[in-house]
Amino acid sequence: MKNIIQFFLLLLFSVPVLAQYQKVTLFDDRSGTKLLVNGKPFMVNGMNWDYFPIGSNYSYSLWSQPDDIIKAALDQDMPLLKNMGVNAIRQHIDITPKWIKYIYEKYGIYTMLYDSFGRYGLTVDGVWVPNTDYSDPRTKAILLEEARRLVREYDKTPGLLLYLLGNENNYGLFWQGAETEDIPVEDRKSTIQAVHLYNVFNEAAVEMKKLGASCPIAICNGDLLFLDIIAKECKDIDILGINCYRGESFGDLFSRVKNEYGKPVLFTEFGSDAYNSVTQSEAQKEQADILLKNWAEIYLNAAGVGNSGNSLGGFTFQFTDGWWKFMQNSNLTVHDTNASWANGGYLFDYVEGENNMNEEWFGICAKGKPDSRGIYENYPRAAYYVLKDVHRIDPYAPNTTTASIINRIADINIMGSVLSARSDKAALQGEKNKLISLSQLRGDFTTFYTGAKNTTTPGTRPEVPTSFPSSTGFDHMESFYVGIESKPAENVHAEVTVNVLGNVAENPIDEIFYENRGRTNYINENGEYIDLGPLERIRLYSASFDWDGKLFNLSVFFRKPHYHWGYEGDFFGLYQEASYGDNMDIYGGEAPLGCEIQGKKLFSGFKLAFGPELWWGANPALLLKYYRTFGNWNFGGIFHYDIDQRKETVTSFAIPLPKNTRASLMLQRRFGRLDITLGGLWSGTTLVGREFQATTEYSPTATVYQDVVKKSDTFGGKLKMIYSGGNFNAYAQGAIMGLVASGGADNTRTLTGWTLKDSGSGNQSNVLAGFTYQIGNFQVAPNFLWQKPLVGPMPNGIEAPGRLRNILDDPFAVRSNRETTAGELLLTYDPTPGTWMYDWDNDETEDAPFAASLGFVYRHLPTAQDAAIGILADGRSTFAFAASAPAHDLWETNLKITSRVTKDFGFIANAYLGTAQANGDDERLIKRGGGDLQMIYKKIRLNAALKFNDWGPYDYHRDFNLTFPFQCMVDLSTNLFKPKWLGPLSTRVGIRGTYRTLDKYSNRYVAGYVSDGNGGFTESADIIGAPNGNEWEIRTYISFSLF
Repeated sequence: MKNIIQFFLLLLFSVPVLAQYQKVTLFDDRSGTKLLVNGKPFMVNGMNWDYFPIGSNYSYSLWSQPDDIIKAALDQDMPLLKNMGVNAIRQHIDITPKWIKYIYEKYGIYTMLYDSFGRYGLTVDGVWVPNTDYSDPRTKAILLEEARRLVREYDKTPGLLLYLLGNENNYGLFWQGAETEDIPVEDRKSTIQAVHLYNVFNEAAVEMKKLGASCPIAICNGDLLFLDIIAKECKDIDILGINCYRGESFGDLFSRVKNEYGKPVLFTEFGSDAYNSVTQSEAQKEQADILLKNWAEIYLNAAGVGNSGNSLGGFTFQFTDGWWKFMQNSNLTVHDTNASWANGGYLFDYVEGENNMNEEWFGICAKGKPDSRGIYENYPRAAYYVLKDVHRIDPYAPNTTTASIINRIADINIMGSVLSARSDKAALQGEKNKLISLSQLRGDFTTFYTGAKNTTTPGTRPEVPTSFPSSTGFDHMESFYVGIESKPAENVHAEVTVNVLGNVAENPIDEIFYENRGRTNYINENGEYIDLGPLERIRLYSASFDWDGKLFNLSVFFRKPHYHWGYEGDFFGLYQEASYGDNMDIYGGEAPLGCEIQGKKLFSGFKLAFGPELWWGANPALLLKYYRTFGNWNFGGIFHYDIDQRKETVTSFAIPLPKNTRASLMLQRRFGRLDITLGGLWSGTTLVGREFQATTEYSPTATVYQDVVKKSDTFGGKLKMIYSGGNFNAYAQGAIMGLVASGGADNTRTLTGWTLKDSGSGNQSNVLAGFTYQIGNFQVAPNFLWQKPLVGPMPNGIEAPGRLRNILDDPFAVRSNRETTAGELLLTYDPTPGTWMYDWDNDETEDAPFAASLGFVYRHLPTAQDAAIGILADGRSTFAFAASAPAHDLWETNLKITSRVTKDFGFIANAYLGTAQANGDDERLIKRGGGDLQMIYKKIRLNAALKFNDWGPYDYHRDFNLTFPFQCMVDLSTNLFKPKWLGPLSTRVGIRGTYRTLDKYSNRYVAGYVSDGNGGFTESADIIGAPNGNEWEIRTYISFSLF
């Protein structure tokens, strides 16, 4: 009984002891420096560990996920780390004390906590500054407060081992300009900035110690660059952390630090990629061999072994491959094999003049596919087993000598580790199934229950439905997607997805959707309708093929989005972005269809695009781009050749332009705070000699004259200047474009989220200018646009033989280049500009409890336009409207609010109010307003929208000015896992309700019946006093996604 009581007392008192923080100190003696944890020597056998599921990128944070997902990820990876002898991981400050404690108490693994300390930019007075200026007193104050916050929030957390400031911040000092040999090292801007950087590092350490920091403080430096300045400025830093990639040996690093600085060394990053860029194959043995030699030197230089005695250990880089690192925002599901930099220390694939370091292949484990929660398996490479053996060596064990460590290292069998890893590779290949495997399997089961009043939609389905909705009532639909992928080699990947239809509903009130191709079709044959049956039950949905070769990257795409070239030399927007979201399926488009080839090595800087329809409405074309930096100058040149003329399109927003040949050149350079870009365009040579009509005044009775396009009409030029001044930034640009010197719309962002931009059209002169001014977290941003066509539009009602020009029958038309004088005011509140309000993926990445933007635009439009192009009822053929909307000033205001209240709850709201005109020939000016709301709470998602006096959902509604007095939609679903704001939807069950009212401006509206003059009656939409109509739909759906 006494023993039992003693046991429980021991257990009772040991629990709080375990939960207490550890005493971590440094101990110096003649043998060197050791890290002590609770008085015992501690060799850091560390690992750079992160968690990024395939398909995610830097914006993903495990620590913002629900607790069950965090726990699942940790319980998946930490046992693997513990098994290989890892005793510490390096983690960013995104982690909370709760999980540092969890990792330590469950797995005995410590955490070195690091703050990037301005390495990747900083918010200063509400302005996001991408290149941190450490000499700025405001920057210094922010960084010192960050350091103090580390201690206040994390100190004495069980499992906390070290504080680490920065991440090779010294490499970030070279943004101010290229260093030249004729400038003395001490006078270079980067050297002067380095003094400020290391001074702030040291002050931060002092501040942290004032608050009683319980752990040693390290800085993270890129190799030994500026070691002399570190020695002078960083007297109060405890440990020199180093990111070091030298290949097989660290060389003289230990001795230099010992002699020049005297502080202990901790490797915060080091390692080798596991890909051979010469043989284009995985390099497991080579990676394992380099890591073995690296760790041998780390142990040999530990205190007491007899060498430099200043090695505390290191953190191998890294645990798993980073599939996002090469392109960062695209190709996130492709394991890129691009070699992005060269390093002669890695001899196994180094070739002089060629890159050999593959950023996405540094993992000692390969990464498996994630499940719906983002949890994935890891598959150890040979390096994992080598490190498992290495970490059994304890350099602090009694009687350890240089010879004993060398002998232990020599006993480690690398080939044995390679063989051990083969079963893991086989398992991974079993998951990938190199030859062929399922990449996607999802399905939608949907029911529709609809009703209507005062509409043309019948109550019962006719025998021969020739218009849709075919009737009100109940219907159902099934749609399935099956994706197949193949990866016959590490640098080759192909994927094909097909859509398979079950029943296709005929009653949805939104009658255009991807599956409607499967509705029953009838043709009129000599007065009789013949049932053709449902068409295209199986259809190719999307396809891609990627090949990362030695000299090129080839990407083939069909209905897969691609980016524009606006930030890489395409000053005139010749190559348009092809990301259409839901519209891709709504209109059943087959673009983008083509390929991109990016040159490497000898062909670096070249990019080629070729295809039948590279973006919606594009003619079959070839584009060749060259973009390089020469000294301080960026140079870009593009040649575009249309191979043929496209005849049809699927939406009036993408009307094919006349066949063209064009070329552009641009030069760009930064002069201090001023960035200047100058460009010239040659376009429309195929239109030279074509005739066009014009008038001397905008009047129906004006004299019409005829002219021809000249060679001089094919040239245009543009100048753009941007001033970056911190709180105050400004830009101005101007262009003169010949009659047929057309480029494309500007897809880039300048300073903020303005909507007034250069349309890219020919036949215009334009000037744009604006500035942003930051007041704390608020930004005020006015913007101005003036544009005027060189040859104005043909007047509405012009007498024959005059007519409005259109892009189908004439060499040019006045549409987006309509004479305009416009002003815009954009107000932004963004307390976290690091997740910029106007980034394309801000809906997903925004982390502020509250962020908002409010914009107002006013356009003075003194003239009308030339004729627009519409789509006929067959959905493919085009026609020109006979007239255009008249001259009228327009205004609109927009509000967006984004909020992440907690990690479980957030919402995004948009509202708008203003006036607008139809694309077609209707003269009616509409005054519209509305808004939408997206809300996510844990696994529940709510989407809702309201519209007043606005167009319907399709392009023909705006073309023909078809509006509804009131529209609303509410969609509520519960998901298997927490849904994302962007990206594919997961398995879910939901209900959606849609309701709209109809009046004489709405399609399908019937006010009543009037005499047709022949003794019968006909439908009328315009009867005084007639009530509005309505139509509604209740939709239920079950969607599953197994991949």
